[in-house]
Parts: sequence; C-alpha cells; structure tokens
Amino acid sequence: MKKVWGILTTVAIGAVLTGCGGQESGSAESEGLLDDGVLTVGVTAGPHEDIVNEVKKLAAEDDFEIDIVSFTDFVKPNAALADGEIDLNSFQTGIFLDTVVEESGYDLAKIEPTLTIPMGIYSEKYDDVSEIQEGDVIGIPNSPTQEGRALQLFNAAGLITLPEGSGVEVTTSDIVENPLNLDFVTSEAAQLPSQLQDVGAAGINSNFILDAGIDPQEYGIFMEDVDDLVQVNYIVSRTEDQGDEALAQFVDYYKTPEIKQYIEETFKGALVPAW
Repeated sequence: MKKVWGILTTVAIGAVLTGCGGQESGSAESEGLLDDGVLTVGVTAGPHEDIVNEVKKLAAEDDFEIDIVSFTDFVKPNAALADGEIDLNSFQTGIFLDTVVEESGYDLAKIEPTLTIPMGIYSEKYDDVSEIQEGDVIGIPNSPTQEGRALQLFNAAGLITLPEGSGVEVTTSDIVENPLNLDFVTSEAAQLPSQLQDVGAAGINSNFILDAGIDPQEYGIFMEDVDDLVQVNYIVSRTEDQGDEALAQFVDYYKTPEIKQYIEETFKGALVPAW
C-alpha cells in the first residue's frame, strides 16, 4: 500500500558561522590543524562516515590527507574534539551541539551546515498515522533534543497536543492532550529500527533507518519537511580553530557538486544537502 508522507514545518534556522572567513591562521603555522600533516575528522558510523569518506577521496586528489575516526554514540565525538583527540567532527545538529555545550562547558563552535536528516514516524503495522490505535506503544529517542523533536513530530501528525510555541525541549511530561493514550517509550535512537516490530510506530532519524537497511519511503508514514527544517547538521570545531585554513579547506571539499551529487544519489531523500 502506498504510504502517505506528512509535513512537519519548523522554524527556519538562523544565521550560521562559517569557517571560510578567517584566513589568518593556516596549515603552515605551527599551531595549525595540519601541523602533523593530517586533518583528523570525527564522525558517527553510517551516512556521516560514508560522506566524509567521499570527501577524503576528493581531498586526496590534492594530497590533502584526512584521517577519519568513527564513533558509535553521540557523546564521544564532542568529548574527543574538546580534548584535542580529533580536529573537527561532522555528525550533529546545531541544536544538539548547543545543548551539549550548555551542559558540558565545551568550547566548541558550529562552522558550516552540511545536511538535514529528516525524522519520520515509521511503522511496520500501519500505512498511515490515522491507523494508529488507542494504547499503542510509541518509540522515541532518549537523547537530548531528539525526544522533543519526535514529540513535535507526533504533535504535527495530530496524535498529541503539546504546549503552543514549545520546541524540542519538551518531554513526555509536557504532553497536554493524548486522546489515544499512546504509551511513549524512550530508547537509544540507533535501537529504534530493530524495535519497530514491537511497537505501533516510532519517531526515528532517517540515518538510523538507512543503517538498518529499511526503505524510508516504504515504512515512513509521516515525515518532517526538509525545506523548512531547524534540525541542520554542522561541521564543528574547537572555537579557537574557527579560522584555521585547513578547516576552511575541508569545508570547501565537503560543499562541492561531487559530494552533493553523492548524497542525493546514495540516500535518495533520506539525507538532504544543506547547500
């Protein structure tokens, strides 16, 4: 049966910092990121790693060496960056970074937007959100901002009501109306695809759906609108390195037509270039 894709419209993202403006510090200086001859980039396993691998190949044509460090959670890439173990990372939304910085005190900065990964309501039992039944168990992520993002998705689908004007800071305790008495259960985001058979539906980031080998267009029954999506992913560095020439070069390699074409052809709308 053909799936019906809904729309979640959120507030458009504001101005962003760019890494291309500062040219004063560069790889030739002793404190530059390329002092050791290699730019070390942290990513999460899956699409982010796949994309940066393509960036690495493109940069290698100019003898610009990139070393990729892959992580399996959302915590370690920022800790490793703050500790100087890696030079930058590419895996997270700006909202997620803001939350991490506020809670941890890490001195990290958003450099350049890369892509959007829409969250969707996915189900193996239903073909439309209108089919979701009273008392169904609903899976949502347990990570900062992503729980609220999922709840806003269900709010947009008309299944619950959240406080007017609320954002991704909401939790299940903020639900104002839940006419179907849906039972929202939080779980590790990466585990949600494997739990689809046990729940009525779940709010899942499309990258985890892809990792699980699930077709987003087959099992997605309601999706965020990527044309007006605040959940943009960023290249992130330590604040002190924002003007480093190597960082600006990495951004230039990332935001090429070749990488854009790779994203569009490989992920078929589950990931969308932000440039």
